[in-house]
Amino acid sequence: MSENRTLQLWVDADACPNVIKDILFRAAERRQVTCTLVANRHIPVPQVPWLKSLQVPAGFDVADDRIVELILPGDLVITADIPLAAKVVEKKAYALNPRGTFYSEENIRQRLTMRNFMEELRSSGVQVGGPATLNTQDRMAFANALDRFLTQNLKSG
Repeated sequence: MSENRTLQLWVDADACPNVIKDILFRAAERRQVTCTLVANRHIPVPQVPWLKSLQVPAGFDVADDRIVELILPGDLVITADIPLAAKVVEKKAYALNPRGTFYSEENIRQRLTMRNFMEELRSSGVQVGGPATLNTQDRMAFANALDRFLTQNLKSG
């Protein structure tokens, strides 16, 4: 990351839970770091200089592609989308899911493989269910992981 640039937060906002957005809004305001929500519909954000909403055209992976286009190394992307997380990690940025787990070069291949396997099962008619509902522990894990990341990666100023 260049000396003149502070990291930015990017949110894959179409499916991001509101409670996670609220945590991000508070963190962005407290740390004065830009947080941009990217979605194919308008996402209202509080009127503060640190929060932005970027609407992209509807379409498969349009928001994901825009995030990948805009991020720079060192930025943080909030997403539960594993293929997007893989592209983020490839660009030397960070990817954090709403349950507080970072995707990394070490774990992204395994997660992609599992995702693809589950997708194959679903397409062949096997009922596999989806992820569990976000609970209080997940929200706390996310808030703690975000806070640790921001503490370690923002220049004290």
